[in-house]
Amino acid sequence: MIVPTLNEAKRIGTLLEWLGRLNGVSEVIVSDGGSSDGTQELARRSSFAGSIRVVDGAAGRAGQLNRGAAQASGSLLLFIHADCLPPRDSAYWIHRTLKEPGVVAGAFRTWHIEDARLDGPTAGSPAWWLHLADLRSRYTALPYGDQGLFLTREQFERAGGYPQQPLMEDLEFSRRLRRLGRIRTVPSRILVSGRRFLAHPFRDTLLVNLFPALYAAGVPASRLAAWYQHTR
Repeated sequence: MIVPTLNEAKRIGTLLEWLGRLNGVSEVIVSDGGSSDGTQELARRSSFAGSIRVVDGAAGRAGQLNRGAAQASGSLLLFIHADCLPPRDSAYWIHRTLKEPGVVAGAFRTWHIEDARLDGPTAGSPAWWLHLADLRSRYTALPYGDQGLFLTREQFERAGGYPQQPLMEDLEFSRRLRRLGRIRTVPSRILVSGRRFLAHPFRDTLLVNLFPALYAAGVPASRLAAWYQHTR
């Protein structure tokens, strides 16, 4: 599992503890982008039972994901965000899905919850509208980063890794993978923190739906990144 981080001290411990309970997880690569809040130290001191490695480098999600993949020793890669908890049956779905003919990658459905309750498989949220964002994960053929993209190292390298761009690197990578074969979204759900949507509900709901459409229409990722910075 490859986890890009930047100042995730509040969450990295919870994530690593969770991963330690999952069957089939033998290695976690924390690819840090220069955190100043102790994220790296907490990761190194975690009680994760398997192998854990911290990779340090420049901030930028695409570069962090690529550096993490380069350090991983396994043939199966799962990319997850620090504020997500993959399902307990992750290994089952990864192995089953990647054996299907024509499938080059897979991802999970999302289930957004309140950040304070990112603590278990039954966590939920009274903010029901958070789950409107989960509809996208059910029907899109192009998974986003929060869906926990998984694939073999061979397919990762065939697609050229994550593109070095400031935004929409996950969407662009999914587009490249789809040219190689089918991407399957499995029915199991990954828990996703709703912290962004709870902090700026209308703005971020608009952006998460508008920006992919603009990118697909040809608006450069650099321009979208500039607009995103202006809305913060």
